[in-house]
Amino acid sequence: MLSASTPDDRPTHPARTAPPPRQRTRTGRPSRKETARHMTQTAAARRPIGRTTLYFFGALGGILFGYDLGVISGVLPFIGKLWGLSGWDKGVITASISVGAIVGAIFSARLNEILGRRRTIMVAAVIVIVGTAAATFSPTFVLLIVSRLVIGVGIGLSSSTVPTYLSELAPARLRGAMGALNQIFIVLGILIAFLVSYGLGTSGNWRLMFAGAVVPAVILVAGLVFLPETPRWLIANGQEEQARTVLVSSHGGGVDVDEEVRTIREVIRLDSESAKTRFRDLLTPMVRPMLVVALLLAIGQQFSGVNAVNAYFPTMLIGLGFATQAALLSGVLLGVTKFVFTAWVVFVVDRWGRKPLLLIGNVIMVVTLVAAGFVVLEVRDTGTKGVLMLIAMVLYLVGYELGWGAVVWVMMSEVFPLKVRAAGMGVSSVVLWAATGIISAVFPIIADPGALGIGGSMFLFAGINVVLFALTKWLVPETKGRTLEQIELDLRGRTHAKTTA
Repeated sequence: MLSASTPDDRPTHPARTAPPPRQRTRTGRPSRKETARHMTQTAAARRPIGRTTLYFFGALGGILFGYDLGVISGVLPFIGKLWGLSGWDKGVITASISVGAIVGAIFSARLNEILGRRRTIMVAAVIVIVGTAAATFSPTFVLLIVSRLVIGVGIGLSSSTVPTYLSELAPARLRGAMGALNQIFIVLGILIAFLVSYGLGTSGNWRLMFAGAVVPAVILVAGLVFLPETPRWLIANGQEEQARTVLVSSHGGGVDVDEEVRTIREVIRLDSESAKTRFRDLLTPMVRPMLVVALLLAIGQQFSGVNAVNAYFPTMLIGLGFATQAALLSGVLLGVTKFVFTAWVVFVVDRWGRKPLLLIGNVIMVVTLVAAGFVVLEVRDTGTKGVLMLIAMVLYLVGYELGWGAVVWVMMSEVFPLKVRAAGMGVSSVVLWAATGIISAVFPIIADPGALGIGGSMFLFAGINVVLFALTKWLVPETKGRTLEQIELDLRGRTHAKTTA
């Protein structure tokens, strides 16, 4: 879908004009806000860049998200034996990254407004590098948990900022695909983690498994040095000429820049007429319905059961009698499935729409989870049980990636008005990571043979997906083909944009 730049795609170069004078504090030093603004302006003026590179590095943050989510599935079998971990211990170390991510997501809104989207993602990548180095050399279980908490802070910042960065750069006709691109990179990160775990499985080098996260983090930091800030943040911070350059770079030569800038300015003007953004603004009558939708999507994505599969599938197979290497290889097959079907969603999300994909995904997940439950409870032969369980989980992930994988991140970044978008994404990410932590911590306990067991857990997740289907059909709107400004102005009652067929 992303191809090399054509003449229409090539960015125009801004006029070589001197930047405006920088405001200074009483001490004579530039203020922090002016310093950030000046650096962003300089980067935008000197480094015009094509769309392919723009979107590639913009979505690369998803690899950090995916790798650190997926790598624990390969690490657990080894540290479980090394440190004699109980089911609760495994849940804690898996969920620790989610707890850190909640902290990162809480601070993401403020950092987004002060530093901008691009620089916030850079900060997130640096934090991940520090946490990964600590995890790689952790001598004890407790220190490994602390290291995973630090990694989680970076992941929380990244996961709540990257979708906003992409949605504000992409034109309306491609915004769904660009949001799905972020999910492609997330599942690519999970697949890479599964491949690394399988490759190192025979040696049992779990420390090197953790260290692999440094590679995408370093690439991300290096790439973002050359990328611009989003047009909406630039205009909101008085850098209209740079915003025009970025609009041409990201939307192509055929974009009506004047109309885009006029619309963005109108939204900013309306926002400026109201009070300073507060989190309680999300509860205003205009925004509250969209907050409900975003929280439904955030909670539903995790309570659908996906992270129980991502983090514990090799452990589940080992518990059913599989050898460790065979279980890790099965994880690779799941990762390939996630990647292939997430890539396919890029081509259909802006044609089929968001809501139909969510509903189709729910149906597939319910059927496959029920089938997996029966396989665990009724099939006695270990080999047959493992193969059937693998087939069921592969089909389950087909349903998840078609709907609740990519579409959730696309819609959460679409539904909030500009003034509360950073706050809305921050709250949504906090709730999503809290749901991730709950599932990660609780699943080893409920999947224990003394509790629901693996089969009973599959039935529980199937029931949750039935509820999600009903709530989605009732509450979730369709946002296909509408600009972010149209969605916002509709909420304000100022326009009545029609959803494209």
